[in-house]
Amino acid sequence: MEEKPKKQNALKLDIVRYLYYRGPMAINELSKLAGKSLPLITSNVNLLKEQGLIINSQYAQSTGGRRAHEYQLNRDSGKYIIAVSVDQLITKIAVFNLHNEKIKEPDERVINLENASESLNDLINFIKEYIEGLPLSLVDILGIGIAMPGFVNAERGINNTHFGLGDKSLADYIARRIGCEVFIDNDSSAIALAELNFGVARGMQDVMVVNVGWGIGLGMIVNGKLFRGHSGFAGEFSHIPLADSNNLCVCGKRGCLEVDASLLVLTGKARKEIQNGYASKMEGMFSGDGASDVDVILNAANAGDQLAVNLLSKAGFLIGKGIATLIHIMNPQGVVVSGRGAVASRILMAPIQQAVNEFSIPMLAEQCTILSSLLNKEAELLGAATLVMERTDRF
Repeated sequence: MEEKPKKQNALKLDIVRYLYYRGPMAINELSKLAGKSLPLITSNVNLLKEQGLIINSQYAQSTGGRRAHEYQLNRDSGKYIIAVSVDQLITKIAVFNLHNEKIKEPDERVINLENASESLNDLINFIKEYIEGLPLSLVDILGIGIAMPGFVNAERGINNTHFGLGDKSLADYIARRIGCEVFIDNDSSAIALAELNFGVARGMQDVMVVNVGWGIGLGMIVNGKLFRGHSGFAGEFSHIPLADSNNLCVCGKRGCLEVDASLLVLTGKARKEIQNGYASKMEGMFSGDGASDVDVILNAANAGDQLAVNLLSKAGFLIGKGIATLIHIMNPQGVVVSGRGAVASRILMAPIQQAVNEFSIPMLAEQCTILSSLLNKEAELLGAATLVMERTDRF
């Protein structure tokens, strides 16, 4: 007897997700996407309207005859998503309505992931404090999506790298402490979902999304879906041995791309060059805590600072060599340069394209478009929100 309600709820979820990702749609469009009859779709749309989740939008463009109604999610439905983006030093949090509009200014806090137990308590307290400052209650929150670095098993909610819980579910632990369902995923995977659904990768079936941040991550979209690999850890782009130096990586190996191209490494190089007498606008601007130093080098590069431009250009060329490898292996339709570093895409894209031209077989390179993210800093928060919409069953 439970099978029919489960199937009906699954269809309602599908309808909500289609409207979330694609915006206003007519019944016939929803019917084609879901592969269900018009009466069945109409019945479920009416149920969602009764719940206040869907409202009439406008008339769809006429193709002859009577124009069809379009439906959209209700921005005032009273349902919200908490999105959290975590990197090695800075954690950001925002609350979105079902139109992906922020209803309160995002907040951020310095949380250093090196101290596992302390960073976990700091993260939980930060989320709690932010929610307590919202004009809503926990029952209004569909879930909390957290995008974070590390080897993350999204299905089981485990982070094998950070926060010190080992094989115990980090998502369940945070959920118990806060009182709200929690979904976690690797930051690069979340960013790939954001680019696929809301960014320049929209409509693509096979696209690689490079996350330029503290490290160099990768989210892989294959056949229109996130590709995780056999164990769920596909996309460790940072650890391709492409570095010009033989420096030791945090993974314990030498020569990884990350040791010469990550934003964290570039800020260290910039500080060293300035200490050695290199004239730069960045002199005296570094805080020393690492948290805001990345913004210093990105903003300086965009302002034309020679040292910042040189460092980012060299990093871009190495990233481009890595992308050339991806093009040969995956033959993607596109590669998106996203993440925090995409703020300086004007500087990064030329050396990336140069390396792709130099190291890729022309026939493959010509079929792959290298794109710069338009979401950049917003990508990880949007991806975190997407984690909730992808997995919640609370409709």
